[in-house]
Amino acid sequence: MIEKQQPVVVYPPAEDGGRRVRVGDDFVGMAYTPLDVADFLRRTGMGDIAPEDVAQADWVHWQGGGPEVWEH
Repeated sequence: MIEKQQPVVVYPPAEDGGRRVRVGDDFVGMAYTPLDVADFLRRTGMGDIAPEDVAQADWVHWQGGGPEVWEH
């Protein structure tokens, strides 16, 4: 299990289905799948994170729907 290092927020889907991702105080990108979210978290130094980790972690705050929601 990956330990929370910084607060992670995945915002509701935009018009194109992408979801903004914030780690701590920084927006790190626009995700279109849980794989994108995991990639952003790895790039911020949070370790080897898989898409299943971000989908199940209680420290990833999904706004406007969970990891299965990607359409506006």
